[in-house]
Amino acid sequence: MNKLKIASLAAGVAILGGAGFLLNGLPTVAQASDMTVYKSDSCGCCGGWVEHMRKAGYAIRVVATDDLAPVKTRLGVPESLWSCHTAVVDGKVIEGHAPAAAVSAFLKSPGASRGIGVGGMPTGSPGMEAPGYALERYDVMRFGAGQPAPFMTFEGATPVR
Repeated sequence: MNKLKIASLAAGVAILGGAGFLLNGLPTVAQASDMTVYKSDSCGCCGGWVEHMRKAGYAIRVVATDDLAPVKTRLGVPESLWSCHTAVVDGKVIEGHAPAAAVSAFLKSPGASRGIGVGGMPTGSPGMEAPGYALERYDVMRFGAGQPAPFMTFEGATPVR
């Protein structure tokens, strides 16, 4: 082999190895957690939240339903946290417009909690973006045994504490 072929081969290996290193940290479908989202087909804000979660690397399966009450009851979501969609990921429940940062943090250290949720539809939360309107500060609540308790606080999709 001449020196030019060897140099070309070495450069190709370095480029492929570098690309593999750079891409290693990005989620792929094989690495992503599978998430099932129960929502109405007609709800645009739910679709926005699903896209937010897909961009965060979650593999989403949507189950269309216009009667979410039985789903929420079966999954043990406290009525005070009910919102327009409910998701299940890694055996845990995610209710409403919880940002991907909260979901990720919760899944890394869930403890005994059954899930997290955001009651209502806070302005600026993922899926509820409204240009020209001030972001609401809202709590993502942890729930399970006992009363729901604060887990994280956000403005938009940004944690504030």
